[in-house]
Amino acid sequence: MAHVVQPLDQPSNYKDSQSRVERAKQNDLLSKSTTLYIGNLSFYTTEEQIYELFTKCASPEDGGGIKRIIMGLDRNTRTPCGFCFVEYYTHAEALASMKYVSGTKLDERIIRCDLDLGYKEGRQFGRGKSGGQVRDEHRQDYDPGRGGWGAQAQRLEAERRREVEERYADAQEGPGAVAGGGGDWKETETAVSRKRGRSPDDEGDNARMGHHRSRDDMEVERM
Repeated sequence: MAHVVQPLDQPSNYKDSQSRVERAKQNDLLSKSTTLYIGNLSFYTTEEQIYELFTKCASPEDGGGIKRIIMGLDRNTRTPCGFCFVEYYTHAEALASMKYVSGTKLDERIIRCDLDLGYKEGRQFGRGKSGGQVRDEHRQDYDPGRGGWGAQAQRLEAERRREVEERYADAQEGPGAVAGGGGDWKETETAVSRKRGRSPDDEGDNARMGHHRSRDDMEVERM
């Protein structure tokens, strides 16, 4: 009879693009695997938090337990980038984690667990162009737990900011800064500041000129 509900301890159909193992061989290896791939982690989740959660499915009384945890790292910055590998001593422990831990929350994020072929050196690094995971390369939403905007969106924003900075590169610093094209304003200000102030003699000259004008007006009236 076919399953109405998908069993929780079954691995996904994911196939590592860098693995040359055939599908049939992969399924056989996964049926014995003791390694889990953990995805959708927060960048701020620590190894201690992961250990505390996954040790709940360990069976030390049966010779099991967590063998090691390998944190996924950004290839460039060597900082956590949202995934890890958890290695148990037994296959049963890995299956138990898929049943009871996958789909639960850690650091307010729903994490995903999947059986893995086994950790190899180099797989701890992200494969995205920017050094992190590929999923964060093209992400368009803002996710504070995974570095904010996706890497591609961050690059576009950086280019936009650079263009703005270049456009206003000639702006002066300080409170009286003027952007490009302010040369005319500065020249006008200089010209005004160089004007000679009015003196009492100017007032006298204006009065005499007014007196002469009034006499001329009187002459016109007489004519």
